[in-house]
Amino acid sequence: MSYGASFAEPFRQVRIYTDRIRSCSPRKPGMTGLELLPKAKAARPDVPVIMITAYGDAETRRKALEGGAEALFTKPIDFGMLRSEIDTRVERAA
Repeated sequence: MSYGASFAEPFRQVRIYTDRIRSCSPRKPGMTGLELLPKAKAARPDVPVIMITAYGDAETRRKALEGGAEALFTKPIDFGMLRSEIDTRVERAA
């Protein structure tokens, strides 16, 4: 997984990683996660995207899932559920 203050660096890394799960927030400076999502999916459709947000409203969830996110977690994060989701995605990719 990768993290950053903005999406510029993680988006460059979309082309580098070959077998990793992407994690991002739907709202960041410069480009929102919802704007990044179709770009990341187009660049690497084989890499699952898990979004993490402080904005757990129904509209954000709908846009994320319809945009191709595998899952959306709301802060504060239940790390047990996040770990389970990551394990599921890694198993499916194997």
